[in-house]
Amino acid sequence: MIDVNLILENREHVEELLERKKYPIDLKPLVEKINEKKKLLHEVETNKAEQNKLSKSVPQVKKEGGDVTLIFKKVKELSNANKANEEKLEVLEKEINEVLYALPNLPDEDLLPGGKENNKPIYYYKEKPNFSFKIKNHVELAESLGLIDYERAAKISGHGTWIYTDLGARLEWALINYFIDNHLKDGFRFMLPPHILNYESGFTAGQFPKFEQDVFELSGFDNKKFLLPTAETALVNLHRNEVLSSDDLPKKYFAYTPCYRKEAGSYRTEERGMIRGYQFNKVEMVEYTKDDDSDRAFEELLNKAKRLIEGLGLHYRISKLAAADCSHSMARTYDLEVYLPSIDIYKEVSSVSNARSYQARRGMIRYKDENGKMHYCHTLNGSGLATSRVFPAILEQYQNEDGSVTIPEVLRPYMGGLSVITPKK
Repeated sequence: MIDVNLILENREHVEELLERKKYPIDLKPLVEKINEKKKLLHEVETNKAEQNKLSKSVPQVKKEGGDVTLIFKKVKELSNANKANEEKLEVLEKEINEVLYALPNLPDEDLLPGGKENNKPIYYYKEKPNFSFKIKNHVELAESLGLIDYERAAKISGHGTWIYTDLGARLEWALINYFIDNHLKDGFRFMLPPHILNYESGFTAGQFPKFEQDVFELSGFDNKKFLLPTAETALVNLHRNEVLSSDDLPKKYFAYTPCYRKEAGSYRTEERGMIRGYQFNKVEMVEYTKDDDSDRAFEELLNKAKRLIEGLGLHYRISKLAAADCSHSMARTYDLEVYLPSIDIYKEVSSVSNARSYQARRGMIRYKDENGKMHYCHTLNGSGLATSRVFPAILEQYQNEDGSVTIPEVLRPYMGGLSVITPKK
């Protein structure tokens, strides 16, 4: 949630930043409602103070033989006025929150305005792989090597799903273990959160109310529940409604979870196979920091994700996203995009993002500094990594002329020392 004081003090600049994120809005009506709310609150408090003063005077007036009828009449008038004002405040609060809760996070000042067309690649690792033979795409390789069963997955689940089989399941699990071991070495705490979350979790993460339709909502519960779309949604809620000490920060977590999203794969070439589906595996990193430490944390998460991809020896690039291509909750995002030779494009395998205080304000996640002053935490997240795109990149970049695929060296200890996956006969 955007700081209300920022809107009140510099409305036009806030509107300009939201415009960069392709969210044009006139915030003047919101400011007027906020000011009206302040005025009503002042009237209510003034009336309550006067009520208390008059009520306390009753015994003394009675003792002196005075008439308290006018006092009781005035108290009743003040009480009725407050009741009317509180009803107005309730309506105002709802109208203000409807606007505030829907506003996206403000983009950082250095981001280019607009969407994908203004994303800027800022880093490349290795050269594009060259092949002296006709290459196969990852779907052909996965099927010929017996790693993925798309047909039976469609039979038992439907379009946008797949089954890891035999060495495919082991390769997927090897990737997850490689990610986990590296995060543990770096001092991040391993968490296995629930996959069924409540509405408050979606709200704090900034996915609700705007993107409720993008998650799988579950029936049969007293309160609204949904399947987590990413472990970030769970991890950024660990300290919801808590006050931390500055000594507690930064807090560094990571989690392995399947992720469940409605954005299943299309029939476009660039999204075939396991590039986009209803369910995929991901290891996710989240940090809670002090407000003046989040830039450092951003670089830390970015470098961690970089090391994971580079450890696999894959050609990839990093893109600095333009304002409107950053997600609703994020002020800044860098995408790490792995290369798929068969279609000569890059696909995102990690998004490293800084939400600044946006999520913490929604979830009341705060900390006290050394002087006892209260601040909102900053929250950051980064995929480390999404396997459903790393897996295809390994198959395509490490394929051999005979149809086999070489296993990256860092994964071999998790594959029982196996170095090559050969076609099934």
